[in-house]
Amino acid sequence: MNDSYFERTGERRFKPTVHAGGAWNDDELHFSPVGGLVVHAIERHRAQTGAAGGLALSRIAFDILGRLAVDECEITVETIRPGRTVELVEAVLVIGERAVIRARAWYLATSDTSVVAGSPVEPLAGPGEFEPWPMSELWDGGYIASIDVRRRELAQGRAQAWIGSEVGLVAGEEIGPLASFVALVDTANGIAVRQDHTEWMFPNVDLTIHLHRQPEGRWTGMDTTVTFGPTGHGLTSTVLHDVHGPVGSAQQSLTVRSLGVSPGA
Repeated sequence: MNDSYFERTGERRFKPTVHAGGAWNDDELHFSPVGGLVVHAIERHRAQTGAAGGLALSRIAFDILGRLAVDECEITVETIRPGRTVELVEAVLVIGERAVIRARAWYLATSDTSVVAGSPVEPLAGPGEFEPWPMSELWDGGYIASIDVRRRELAQGRAQAWIGSEVGLVAGEEIGPLASFVALVDTANGIAVRQDHTEWMFPNVDLTIHLHRQPEGRWTGMDTTVTFGPTGHGLTSTVLHDVHGPVGSAQQSLTVRSLGVSPGA
């Protein structure tokens, strides 16, 4: 069994392993490790192009443009707005000659603001205080089977969880803590489900992550709320944590559909 989600096959090309399989369909990739892979490619691009030091990721927004087939992918990265205090980077992931993910990341200069640092958001209790949750009993796919989930259900559409993985992102490559953290964030849409996913579909068409602090450690903490509106739209909102406390937030726009209704796209 492979011990990574992807294997590098070229300078910009990657092949998924069985661990990257999606939760909705066997022939699709789960977005979570794909998102981490995009961040890894962005970080590599910035290192190779000599991007200004002292900048840190503040926001990354992923738009999912199409089906993520279980196939080799290519990622191109371009610095859209270089700068010493503000930088904008864009990454495009292509599968089968079709762009299926477009991501834009803002990097901002860092400085010492510890004297005013603080948040009203309470830290989550540590991973050891949460019960293990067999997520693969609810969801299918190689990715779900690969992760360690500790969870508390608070109400319908409300849950807190810690997620970790011993599976590497790219075989044989050192992965930074940011890419490893982001590689687990998209899981949020599956930890606080409002309806049975065998009767309703609610995939996300995007993922936007804002950070006020860079995450540390192997665990990604989530305090997640899922809302369904009356006209086929939904929102998964998550406060993100590491073991030291809150680090930011994530938002996912959902398309909510009865499985008895044709998706039409």
